[in-house]
Amino acid sequence: MPILVKICGLSSPETLLAAIAAGADMAGFVFFEKSPRNIDLETARTLGLIAQERIRKVALTVDADDASLAEIVEALAPDMLQLHGRESPQRVRAVKERFGLPVIKAIGVATRDDVEAARAYEGAADILLFDAKPAPDAAVPGGAGVTFDWDLLSNISAKHWMLSGGLDPENVAEALRRTNAPAVDVSSGVERERGVKDVEKIHAFTQAVRAL
Repeated sequence: MPILVKICGLSSPETLLAAIAAGADMAGFVFFEKSPRNIDLETARTLGLIAQERIRKVALTVDADDASLAEIVEALAPDMLQLHGRESPQRVRAVKERFGLPVIKAIGVATRDDVEAARAYEGAADILLFDAKPAPDAAVPGGAGVTFDWDLLSNISAKHWMLSGGLDPENVAEALRRTNAPAVDVSSGVERERGVKDVEKIHAFTQAVRAL
């Protein structure tokens, strides 16, 4: 089965179209004001129409309440929701039930204990996304371009999961060889500056995955 590719933090028609043209499977849109990749609801409507039926749309939020999620769902009409905060397994289940959408739950990883703790989400989330664990004082929970020890994922029990955290066109092949991840997620690794995607890097990343 082909490895799934998710390009996250897209914020312009140009870069969204680049992800579609490159053959990415998922486009991630960030709704978190502290992130340099944050988009407003008007932009979400525009990008959602471009993406419609051409690529799966993922709405990324951080500890968002139901009212905020409802506004995002109305604007973007996402295919999936990505919860990238401290949401509990109970909250993940509640979001799935409330909005009727599959949920990706991000898990910050620094030690094997973090990977083991992710088991609590296996019955709640549809996909687990393993990302580098942010520093305690970090302003945002991801997108920092930091990798973690991929060998910590050697005994993943989850059936559906994604690898994230510091991936780029140069290291994604090694990351996949070491983890056998069925899907990868990239954000800062395909940017020319923080928060601004690079069309050529989007193509290079996707091609690096497809070449395996």
